[in-house]
Amino acid sequence: MNEVRIDKWLWSMRVFKTRTIATDACKKGRVLMGGQPVKPSRPIKVGDLIDVRRPPVTYTFRVKALTQNRLGAKLVPDYMENVTPQSQLDLLDVVRITGFIDRRKGLGRPTKREGRELARFSEEMSDGWDVDFFDDDDTEETSED
Repeated sequence: MNEVRIDKWLWSMRVFKTRTIATDACKKGRVLMGGQPVKPSRPIKVGDLIDVRRPPVTYTFRVKALTQNRLGAKLVPDYMENVTPQSQLDLLDVVRITGFIDRRKGLGRPTKREGRELARFSEEMSDGWDVDFFDDDDTEETSED
């Protein structure tokens, strides 16, 4: 086996969960070789360097061997070498740390603190308001006519 499609190889190396996702990443220009976007059908060879952009990090992989079958996670290092620069991996750590701090309010699930504040707010609102908006007393008055 001299060549394999890049989308199939990325799927078999567990870079992407499905081959469809790998194909879409190629079509969107997130998979690069030599700084140029590649089509999903682009054949790769042993020794090629592949860049995969998964914001905010661009991973770089070196092809060590080819396969068309999906491998177990323990076998992946025999076929692929991760040569991502340390600066890119540091970016991932920074995002992981600041991801929770910089989250805009209203996006995603509420944090524990926001949940407590919401519960406290709803308690305060229910204690101060004893109004029944669906009171049937108004309808009885109009029926006397």
